[in-house]
Amino acid sequence: MNINKIVIIGATSSIAHQTALLFAREGVSFVLAGRNQNRLDACAKDLQARGAKNVSTLIMDAANPSDGKLLFEQSLMTLGEIDLLYIAHGSLTDQARANKDTGYALEEFMVNFNSAVGYAMTFAEYFEKRQMGNIAVLSSVAGDRGRGSNYIYGAAKGGLSIFLQGLRNRLAKSGVNVLTIKPGFVDTPMTADVPKNPLFAKPEVIAKGIYSAIKNGKDVIYLPWFWRWIMLIVRMVPERIFKKMSL
Repeated sequence: MNINKIVIIGATSSIAHQTALLFAREGVSFVLAGRNQNRLDACAKDLQARGAKNVSTLIMDAANPSDGKLLFEQSLMTLGEIDLLYIAHGSLTDQARANKDTGYALEEFMVNFNSAVGYAMTFAEYFEKRQMGNIAVLSSVAGDRGRGSNYIYGAAKGGLSIFLQGLRNRLAKSGVNVLTIKPGFVDTPMTADVPKNPLFAKPEVIAKGIYSAIKNGKDVIYLPWFWRWIMLIVRMVPERIFKKMSL
């Protein structure tokens, strides 16, 4: 699958950058979108040093409903055409705070669900008309079942996975591939305060799986692979038992 022009939303995340490095060695062109210009510039410089043909940057505003349209128009103007949209932004919700602060909970849902849907829908129309393209989105295993310790984040990611399933069904007829990426625990700055255990993976490992899945036109991928079976077991626990568990 030839992918030469890529837009990455949330490009300064560890997973997104490690994935971009794998594409950079193929001489592709990028538009990197993120909230911090200094970090975007550092990512762009690194990608260019690793072989990227051209790298441009854009400031994104996930809280702005019209940001998807603006970002799409600017990206298309810069690249001329787009082969892959990679959505990798997100926020790990503080569930204890969300339990007491409804406004914060809704803001987190906006970042982790609404904004991703907005970006994907805007680019989907372009790919559908073009009759080709790729959309890859970071969801999470947290969306496979609601747990008391992270149900706001999990609900957003669960909704995102269902949305992508529907989008994939819609766009398959147009030759557009939609990839749902479900990582487990990843050792990134976003999880810096989370106690580590043997299930945590490095961003480089997750990125290799994402790169391979995009290249091979996969639909859904759990990373690392064993999370597919872990979450299968979690989903099979009867609700009468599950609701009594501390997870």
